Amino acid sequence: MNDNSAAAAEAAQDAIIDEFSFFGDWTERYQYLIDLGRKLAPFPEEGKTEAHKVHGCQSQVWLVASGDANRLEFAATSDSAIVTGLIALLLRVYSGRSAAAIVETEPRFVDSIGLAKHLSPTRSNGLAAMLQTIKQHARGALSG
Repeated sequence: MNDNSAAAAEAAQDAIIDEFSFFGDWTERYQYLIDLGRKLAPFPEEGKTEAHKVHGCQSQVWLVASGDANRLEFAATSDSAIVTGLIALLLRVYSGRSAAAIVETEPRFVDSIGLAKHLSPTRSNGLAAMLQTIKQHARGALSG
């Protein structure tokens, strides 16, 4: 396993946990999530295909992977502002990492910042579906 990649993923989670600790309530945290989503790089329109759609999300989500087992990059977007914010968090933790690090990194930030308790069941399912899709790409890169 590429230790630097795993360490970088863990450092990204620590940074997210620290950032969210500054906000007193969930209204502020949701606003921050929306702001993070707005800062994502523009998603290419040609990526919005059925093949790139993440199923299991209530809102529409598209996710494109590129790279190989040494380094996988992800781009994603949603038609929901809050879901796009969740995507921004997932990309910070998982994009640009080795496939092995992606498979082994559990998203502990989700519980640490209280997302698990404050997302609606449909958004929680969507977050799980996005994470599963990212890990499937990583497992595919490892076996390919």
